[in-house]
Amino acid sequence: MGLKEKIGSKFSNYFQNAYMEKYGDRITSISGTVLSVKLIEKSYVIFNRLMVEMVIKPEVGKKVVKCWYKKNRWFKKPEFIAVKQGNKVIVMGVTGDKDSKKENSQEVQIFNLLNLTTKKDLVPIDHSQIKKSRQQANNMMRR
Repeated sequence: MGLKEKIGSKFSNYFQNAYMEKYGDRITSISGTVLSVKLIEKSYVIFNRLMVEMVIKPEVGKKVVKCWYKKNRWFKKPEFIAVKQGNKVIVMGVTGDKDSKKENSQEVQIFNLLNLTTKKDLVPIDHSQIKKSRQQANNMMRR
């Protein structure tokens, strides 16, 4: 193992641990049906901003979950996958701080979005692992 590989592995472990310390208890995933999607695109000369607000009805439970995604970019427009009302999605993100008294403490900030209807995702990942976990969840619900 070369010097570059040793340093690279140390830094990746450091960043993973720091991320888990900061967001570990707030990381969440929601699977369900999209009730509404609101896409807001704004451009200021060379600065482009994308804001997406979604309301999702989870497969389990009666309440709805409000999710949001923000992306800022210079020169190019930020991209987002096509999501329509009624699509089955899996949202991976971070919930707001429970200690804070801000209005978005119950909302989920989207880090990744998987559209199971169109089989597209915001950040590409391996779908074989997701199918396994969904099958295990279905088996647990049947018992």
